[in-house]
Amino acid sequence: MASAAEKYASFQEKVSRTVFFDNLSPQVSESVLRTAIEQFATVKGVKFIPNYLGPRNLPQCALIELDSSKKVEEVIAMITQYPNMMSGMPRPVRARPAEVEMFDDRPENPNRKIKFCWLDPNDEDFEVTKELKHLTQKHAAEIEYVHKLQLEDEKKLAEQQGASLDMHYKKYKLVDSVITDGTAKHLSRRYNLHGADK
Repeated sequence: MASAAEKYASFQEKVSRTVFFDNLSPQVSESVLRTAIEQFATVKGVKFIPNYLGPRNLPQCALIELDSSKKVEEVIAMITQYPNMMSGMPRPVRARPAEVEMFDDRPENPNRKIKFCWLDPNDEDFEVTKELKHLTQKHAAEIEYVHKLQLEDEKKLAEQQGASLDMHYKKYKLVDSVITDGTAKHLSRRYNLHGADK
């Protein structure tokens, strides 16, 4: 049976070949991620990081384990250069190397020692901890507001893309109808043009 140190070393090796993806559309599934990433590397595993605090339409995060740490750098470089838009709302995907703290099933680090104690209200550090708690709540509210703005921007962009698509489709239909009903051929003969009937 492997020792605690060996288990942790094996886990660190897994972390080194894992990519952290965020800003994923809520519609992105494991199969979508595998299809996108397997163009560049072999995917050994995909694990979504659940969001227990925010609404379901917030961006998703995922950990994707690859076959080698070298491939991690290649995938991150590719995503950085060409941000993918995977499924649903237009949302450029971000990627960076995974960190130990991102894994909820990480083994205990045999070299890490944690000490803690309860603080009395009269303790000199009590006010510091209260301030840290206040800052944490403030940051959570700021993040929620930023996510709200991001979703609004994505909705506007989706509407713009939809309107652009409709406009191009109408142009295509117009050109197709001119060719189909013989108008283009008639005009080419009238003005002595070549190529309209091909």
